[in-house]
Amino acid sequence: MTSTDIQDYIPEEEWPPVSAMLEGFGDQTLPASHALTGTALSIPAEDGVDEYTFDTESSLTWTTQRGQEKTSATAGYKAIEARPGIFIIDSVRGEGPAAENVTIIWDRNTGAVTSGVSRFVLVGDRTRSTTDFSQTNSNGSAARHERSSGLVGKRIFYRYSDVESYEHIYLNPGTFTWNCVRGGEAGLADTDRCMTWEAAEGLFIFFWTEKVMCVEAVLLVDLREQRSIGRMFGWDDPAKEPVILPFNSRLSVLNTTEYPQDTNKH
Repeated sequence: MTSTDIQDYIPEEEWPPVSAMLEGFGDQTLPASHALTGTALSIPAEDGVDEYTFDTESSLTWTTQRGQEKTSATAGYKAIEARPGIFIIDSVRGEGPAAENVTIIWDRNTGAVTSGVSRFVLVGDRTRSTTDFSQTNSNGSAARHERSSGLVGKRIFYRYSDVESYEHIYLNPGTFTWNCVRGGEAGLADTDRCMTWEAAEGLFIFFWTEKVMCVEAVLLVDLREQRSIGRMFGWDDPAKEPVILPFNSRLSVLNTTEYPQDTNKH
């Protein structure tokens, strides 16, 4: 290896904008499901409820009720059936700084629903992002997606396209490290906050938020099918506009770290 082969540390001020990922990731290739057409889903919210009516295979009506106030709007959506009866539903509403990216994981087998709504907030003079999660059950039962440590210790290689690949190292239930191996962010790496829920055996809802770039990601990591499905939602400072990036990937578990048992022997 020569010095030109080494990917050195890249200081924050030299990082590219969020939009650098767009071209390399390409389009989300998994087909949309029509199975939700004609159905509806209610999600409890603070002081009210959000209801999503899936009018067609690609258009929904979103109704918000807070107390006596009720508003409705339409939006596009894409639902992918990740496993039989388990859907990841993605929709964007609003524009510019008011845009929100809603991602819902709905298991129609058990009724368990996890909803993540990502939006922008102003922190000082910087646009940052945040995601609010809620959980319910569409059948009225007690089944919920539970927080999980099922990814902890794993090192996973993700191929988002022929030119874009990353690795993730899951350190503990709330922290992971990512590293761009190839693509628009090649050489960039960081350790960020995350959360994981178990949706089914070997299927995890995974969320991360970045502290350098303005990015919120919600996805399904499927170890059985060796793929991930999800989206990233961020803010491009130079362009002053949202970056919305639906994706799917092929994944390989490179290894799983297991710590030695401490026998308290010296």
